[in-house]
Amino acid sequence: MRNWIRRRRAEREATCAEVAQVLQSYLDGHVDDLTARRVSRHLEHCRRCGLEAETYQAIKDALARRGREVDAQTLERLRAFGTRLAEEGRAGEADSPA
Repeated sequence: MRNWIRRRRAEREATCAEVAQVLQSYLDGHVDDLTARRVSRHLEHCRRCGLEAETYQAIKDALARRGREVDAQTLERLRAFGTRLAEEGRAGEADSPA
């Protein structure tokens, strides 16, 4: 019975809130296979989370093109930006009709 419950949990798609918690780690390739599959499935269907992922990826790509280390203050501003995006998304979910 427990294996069946675990499989059912693994099969369900991640929620927007769950994706927001792991999106940066997912884009960096620092999540386990199950989490990666769940996030990937969610991003295929959720336009808002997909746009957020594209934004994060564009920021990462731009930083990589700079070719040097980014100072801690800049990284903190980017993290704060990502947190604000996630919070606004959660607030939008609560405001939208079911």
